[in-house]
Amino acid sequence: MLVQNFKMALSAITSSKMRSFLTMLGIIIGVTALVVMVSLVNGATGAVTSEITALGNDMIVVSVMDDQGRPLRLAEVGDIKALEAVDQAAPLGSMSATAKHAYQDEVVTVNGTSAAYYDIQGLELADGRFIKSTDVDNSSYVAVLSNKAATELFDSADVVGETLTIGGRSFRIVGVLAEDDSLMSAMMSDMSVYVPFSVEASMADQPYVTAVYASAADPNGTDAAEEAVSGFLLQRFRQNEDAFSVINMSSITDAMSSVTGTLTLLLGGIAAISLLVGGVGIMNIMLVSVTERTKEIGIRKAIGAGRGSIMMQFLIEALMLSLFGCIFGLLLSWGILEIVTAIAGSISFSMSVSTMALAVGFSSAIGLIFGLYPADKAAKKHPIEALRYDG
Repeated sequence: MLVQNFKMALSAITSSKMRSFLTMLGIIIGVTALVVMVSLVNGATGAVTSEITALGNDMIVVSVMDDQGRPLRLAEVGDIKALEAVDQAAPLGSMSATAKHAYQDEVVTVNGTSAAYYDIQGLELADGRFIKSTDVDNSSYVAVLSNKAATELFDSADVVGETLTIGGRSFRIVGVLAEDDSLMSAMMSDMSVYVPFSVEASMADQPYVTAVYASAADPNGTDAAEEAVSGFLLQRFRQNEDAFSVINMSSITDAMSSVTGTLTLLLGGIAAISLLVGGVGIMNIMLVSVTERTKEIGIRKAIGAGRGSIMMQFLIEALMLSLFGCIFGLLLSWGILEIVTAIAGSISFSMSVSTMALAVGFSSAIGLIFGLYPADKAAKKHPIEALRYDG
């Protein structure tokens, strides 16, 4: 009987293809909106989250905002590194300067740091080496260039051993970082040069440490490292919490996941409204269908079809209309996401199994809920009155 109901529903749908398609249009638009919106948010969230994780999910960033006449010195970065919960610590000072080579000059960001910064940030070298501890101790005029800076200034990444003038001072290039094709790099210019902290401090006339990057000894113990660093700085700055700030990168990732999760629900809810409109369209057409097939209902009842059988027939028809619309919507969504991915390039947008399951489940519920009233109306028809109906 169930198979027969499916055959009858399919026959009713295909007998008026244009009307059926227009009925499904609301579901198609609703499913497309739901899937595309959720997939776009998930794709963007995944890309940004991976970028933040790549920066170091176990990383802690310290900023000194008010040293109260007791500035943090380079030697004290070693005290932070000595904390049990901390693995590495490195100072960071930044300034802008003009870098010149031959007839080429570019404005670059000069980052003064130490050897530990390389591991904390997870940097990679294309050639040469990074800053060493002896470079900081001896205030050596050596520099490590980002791949883009090397290419822009020398038209080549093979520049180790070359000389570069930065801010009027001559530096020997000892390393070039690997090319960074991440989203963060694409958003920023990445014209960076890394020099020993002591050299950058002299150039910027800022001998004190205003920023420290640290990594947790345990990748899962970032909170413990944050607490240890905060405790050290509180003691150092006489319990003044306003003297510094400590940012835990893992907490940023958690906060972002929470925000994007809420955004996904919000956009999904907005898109689901389109499905409700599609459900109203299905109910409307099913009521028309019940009226048109009143005599058929009378004949079926006259030969023994029960109320449950009639109701099941129309419920299945409403469900099939909704599911066919869902399938077309998923195919349209796949096409749109492929186009968006091709345009975006660095970000991949795709339909997840959970998103497709949500679309199918919601569409099925819409078909059943909005098909319930027309099906019940058909099942309640009196067989004699249905047979007398002339339409």
